[in-house]
Amino acid sequence: MKLVTWNIQCGRGCDGVTDLSRIVAVARQTLDADVFCFQEVSANFSRLGDGADQSAQLAALLPGYSAIFRPAIETLDRDGSLHRFGNMTLSRLPVLQIANHLLPWPGAAGVRSMRRHALEVTVQASFGAIRIVNTHLEFHSAAQREAQIVRLLDLQQDASESPRQAGSRHDEPYESQIVAASSLMCGDFNFDVTDPQHALIDRSDRPGLNYRDAWTADRPGRPRVPTCGIYDRAQWADGPDCRDFIFVTEDLISHVRSIDVNEATDASDHQPVAIELAE
Repeated sequence: MKLVTWNIQCGRGCDGVTDLSRIVAVARQTLDADVFCFQEVSANFSRLGDGADQSAQLAALLPGYSAIFRPAIETLDRDGSLHRFGNMTLSRLPVLQIANHLLPWPGAAGVRSMRRHALEVTVQASFGAIRIVNTHLEFHSAAQREAQIVRLLDLQQDASESPRQAGSRHDEPYESQIVAASSLMCGDFNFDVTDPQHALIDRSDRPGLNYRDAWTADRPGRPRVPTCGIYDRAQWADGPDCRDFIFVTEDLISHVRSIDVNEATDASDHQPVAIELAE
């Protein structure tokens, strides 16, 4: 299974140009992925990207992929038009189940922040069913971010302790449910690798299968590559940083064959991160 995760900044490059065709071209050049996980996809917000329905545009640009877009923010304007903002997962592997989890938002009125979510898409890989969790955590509030991390770990613990295979003696919709213990969680986490919040995930010690940072899981001490701030000097005034991660559950560590960052592109303020897992 090959996957690319990327905060695409609504398709806006460091040159100020919004171009989803460029985003898709760079993503495919980075890796001929079975699954693409994009964060910051906008639908009809005029100040974000080109103001169009970017979920529809991305689906059209990647034919042959099942396109799943779910919003963290969904609102109607005075004219009744729907505006949405969130994450999108596109898969050419069979999709078994979809869930959208709104994440905690404590103290929402007291700090500049927005609703966040985790888009969970279960796919059938050659070595089994995997829950792919595509998320984007709060930037402005460490307290909100920590509450969101705890919720993500709760979801993994629940799945790990109570896995469920498709099919049962019950009628639908009960029959069609599946909960895979194996999981890959990726996205823009908005903490640096040195932040204690990274350790909350990477060193979690809960019952069942825990997440581990795929970058160092099988190669401890591997030097980090920045995933943002390489080209956008205005937004990332402190210089290049590492905020985009791929975590895999402990049972998948032995399946990791490669993980890399595309440092060459300035098509977004973040860099694509690519991983390959095999039997």
